[in-house]
Formats: sequence, C-alpha cells, structure tokens
Amino acid sequence: MDIFPPSPQPVLVKWMVDTNRLWPEATQTRQLETVASRALAALLTDEERAGVLKYFHVRDAKMALVSQLLKHLVVARCTGVPWRETVLARDTHGKPVYYKDQVSGGLQPVIFNISHQAGLVVLAAVYGGEAGDNSALQVGIDVVSPTERRTRDHQMIAEESRKSGANSGWAYFVDVHADVLAPSEVRYLKQLSAPTDDDVRLDNHLRWFYGLWCLREAYVKMTGEALLAEWLKDLEFRSPVPNSPVNGGDDGLRQGDLETDHDIRFRGVPVGASINVCLRSIGRDFMVCTALRATPGRDNVAANTSTSLGLPAADYFDKLQMDDILDFVERSDRT
Repeated sequence: MDIFPPSPQPVLVKWMVDTNRLWPEATQTRQLETVASRALAALLTDEERAGVLKYFHVRDAKMALVSQLLKHLVVARCTGVPWRETVLARDTHGKPVYYKDQVSGGLQPVIFNISHQAGLVVLAAVYGGEAGDNSALQVGIDVVSPTERRTRDHQMIAEESRKSGANSGWAYFVDVHADVLAPSEVRYLKQLSAPTDDDVRLDNHLRWFYGLWCLREAYVKMTGEALLAEWLKDLEFRSPVPNSPVNGGDDGLRQGDLETDHDIRFRGVPVGASINVCLRSIGRDFMVCTALRATPGRDNVAANTSTSLGLPAADYFDKLQMDDILDFVERSDRT
C-alpha cells in the first residue's frame, strides 16, 4: 500500500473493510484499548479515540475505529500528506472534510464519504484533477444489510398481520418508515403486498425496501444534509430495482451485479446526467450505493463530470486489510 500517484484526471477510490474478523478477542469495548492499541492509541486524536470508546457494543466501536482510520488514510494516500498532518474538519452540514489549508471553504484535494453497517465499513472518495481541488464535487455512500434485522422485521410484520388481518403487516412496515420516503415510493412498496406466511417472498420485498433506503441515503449524504433534509419527500426513485444477493465466496463479500439505471426525480423533474448513482450487491448480506455529482451552480464543472470519473467502470471496492493500513502509517511516519 503506497501513496497514490498524481493524476491529471479525477480518480474514484472505493474501499471496504470487514470489521467482523478484527480483534475477535475483544468482547467489550474497553478491551480495544489493549487488543487494538496499535490503531486506537497511536493513530487517532484524543477526541476521535473518545468517540470510539463511547460505544457500548464492541461491534459498533470497531466500525467507528475503522471509519476514523479510513478517513485519515484516504487523505494521506491521495494527497501525500503525512498521517499526523491529516487534520479533518467539518463543513457547514457537519460532514467530515479535508481542507488543504485547514480553513473552512479552502481547497479540497480529496472528497470522501463513509458508511458502515453490520460490521462492514465502506468508503468512496475522489482525488486528482488538474486543479487539485475537488470541492465542486459531492460524493455519498451508504451500506445496508437486509439480513441484519431480518428476525425483527419478520416479527413486526407478522404481529401486525395477526392484529389487523392478513397482508396488513407489510403495509404497516412501510408506513413506519414513510416519513423518510416519497409518497410515490410508499405506494410502490405497498403494492408489492407480501403475505407473512411466505418467508422467501417477504425477504425479497424487504430487499426492495432496503435497496431503496440505500439509494436514498447515499443521495442525501452526497448533498451533506442526510435524513434531516427538508426536501426529503421531494426526492423520489421511481420503480427502483434492487440487486440480487450473490454467493459470498470465501469471505462472504464477493461483489455482484451493478445497477446504474435509476429514474431519479426531484420535485418531479429528472435529475439529469450530472449525477451518477450505482447500487451493488456484496455477498448475500449487503448492498452498497455510491452517489456522485457536480455541485449545483458551480460553473467551472461540466454537467457530465460524474460520468467522466469512471463510474460505473471503476465500480469494484478494494478490500483493505488492517495490517496493510497500519504498515502504511508506520512507514509514512519514518519518511
């Protein structure tokens, strides 16, 4: 693992780390201070370390730890800045960013976004370009695991069906989440009508729901406003199609088909070519969506910038190993 070479064209970076296999001897969060000291104590700031150790469940703490490491790593590898100088800031929406001059509103040689779920941490970033400033671009990423809450979801749907009648459980499940969906999406999901006595069909419908959730979350994270955006119901994905699960391979993380054909509307108007949204299955348990666009109103960025960045051609995630990350940092500290 080395510093990326300079590039006159923007380059897309996509990483993932499986934290489920990391530090298995840690059964409580506080034990990470010992078993993960090489990463936790030596590579993070005091504030970042405290943010990791605040989690009650060690699984959540491990994802938080790796997320922090990847943010610093992508800055160090994409810019050549030493690890100790990869000082992160937050933009006006609270989204983590790296400013070249460490002043709000300064140049951004690399833009990035990160997400984690069920032990998988994923990152998408863009660096390079002749100007060395990617602040006119926006990137978002989200990962979902339809299987992580399967038991809870099935129980919720079955209980509502027992109380209110056959097939009412699925409609109830959709309504529970309706506040963060467009009205057309709520109608679309409800028409699927999943009976509670057909587990296979219900699993398929849950996958449609979580696939739609992943698409929406990546989009709103791209804008920096996340699920608090006032315009959330104005965004709609019409007839979304989720990826099918794939045989996971030896590590359960084989990358499946990529879905890029999305009918995305904002207040009824197609979003156009300035945004690129890609949804991919990873194993049987995950779907990951990346969203990239040129910032609206920035005249110095062409309308088709996002499609010229290699999406969806550069669509596979590199699987990073913790030892490789730590070795890179330690080597960079010696230079």
